[in-house]
Amino acid sequence: MPRYLIERFFDRISDEDMLAATVRSDRIAAERYPEITWEHSHVIVDDEGFVRTYCVYEAPSEDLVRKHSSRLGQHTIDDLQEIAGDVSPADFPPV
Repeated sequence: MPRYLIERFFDRISDEDMLAATVRSDRIAAERYPEITWEHSHVIVDDEGFVRTYCVYEAPSEDLVRKHSSRLGQHTIDDLQEIAGDVSPADFPPV
């Protein structure tokens, strides 16, 4: 199944509100989009308190990922790309 990297932008958001958004996101996926699986996210907070997340989802289509995100609200999608593959240091043993 395709995997997608979503770059999201949130205005300043408290830790409590970010936790609530995560819980809401999981609930929306379970109730409306059970074919979507959230793998993990990286959260970046800049010096001004703005939050950017880089989330990896497995989903049948980009359209479903966008529909899920639009129901979540509180953010904008700055970029959404299908992941072509993954690499790690283990893929490149020392010579």
